[in-house]
Amino acid sequence: MTAASPTIVFTTSSDVEASVVTGLLESHGIPSVRVSGNAQAIMPMTVNALGTIRIAVAGPVAADAQRVIDSHREVVGSRVVRIRDEFGTLQARVGYTFRDVGLLEQALTHRSRVAEDASGGVADNELLEFLGDAVLGLVVADRLVRQYSDYDEGQTSKIKASVVSTQSLAQHAERLDLGAHLLLGRGEDRSGGRSKPALLADTFEALVAAIYLDGGLEPARAFLLRELDPAIEAAAAGRFIGQDYKSMLQERLQALGRPLPEYVVVDEVGPDHSKVFCVEVRVSGSVLGRADGRSKKQAEQDSARQALKAI
Repeated sequence: MTAASPTIVFTTSSDVEASVVTGLLESHGIPSVRVSGNAQAIMPMTVNALGTIRIAVAGPVAADAQRVIDSHREVVGSRVVRIRDEFGTLQARVGYTFRDVGLLEQALTHRSRVAEDASGGVADNELLEFLGDAVLGLVVADRLVRQYSDYDEGQTSKIKASVVSTQSLAQHAERLDLGAHLLLGRGEDRSGGRSKPALLADTFEALVAAIYLDGGLEPARAFLLRELDPAIEAAAAGRFIGQDYKSMLQERLQALGRPLPEYVVVDEVGPDHSKVFCVEVRVSGSVLGRADGRSKKQAEQDSARQALKAI
């Protein structure tokens, strides 16, 4: 295909759907490319999940390409349904149908996927995590104040910390099977990214933000309360999610007559609003555990958990 005769045959806001279409055309022997806003300026460009991606083919095969695409579409009235509703199962499980599925796609896009995109145009979910964390905190705090008005600040803070912890959110993400839908880079995928608690918790928060941006606070609140109410009630009854591994490690070391552990931040990556901390726990200079976390506290807990296994 030459740059002088491109014809746009498909437009979408979804990076995933664009990949499906290009693969479909390729299977029929029709080369295609993604293009920028100017159809005459062909370049392998992908925009973010809220933008537009255009698929172009050479003019002489445009009619054939359109027939291939149309044969895989379903038209309902005047509405053309997406070629593949790749997130249909997930939306049913979440209990919310997106008007802009691109928001859901962005919520599921990890920065490792963006790092492997040469165009630099695919948006990851880090800003959505930031917003989702705020929405999550508001909804849980509001629920606690309304439902447990006789509890003091210390009690409600402890309940909230348990409900919004990485362990808790990762469990909800696993129940929704978010890991299976994550858009990861090849390296992150191979290293087990689909089952990493911190990554799953981040994705859950990004999902909350996507629902909020797409439908407003009430759908986000309804989703969160469906998911979190059992955890809130359990924590209010004293059944907290997660354990204090740092205290357990200290007690274990003291029982063994060994020195107290030291926690050292050995690396920090990511923007200020979404940093990831890498912490090592050391005893007498020896590293017994190492873990990443969205906060130093979480990384310390996870490294302590690893150290407990080591000893």
